[in-house]
Amino acid sequence: MNKFSSVKDLVMSLESDFEKFYEKGNSAAGTRVRKGMQDLKNLAQDLRKEVQDMKNNAAGGSEENAGAKKSTSKAKK
Repeated sequence: MNKFSSVKDLVMSLESDFEKFYEKGNSAAGTRVRKGMQDLKNLAQDLRKEVQDMKNNAAGGSEENAGAKKSTSKAKK
């Protein structure tokens, strides 16, 4: 949940720069928005990997068994 909180905090911290860029045309704010969005992308990717790893670890051997069954059925053909 810590990474999710980081994502929320980052989005909220960009709010004023979004307003400055879109409403006032401040190009420096646009640069900060672009940097923040890149950081958001990286955080989201890290969070996505963490969720996938946790999901795979929770599944344990069930996926390994499923893969073994698929391999065996191909070998029989």
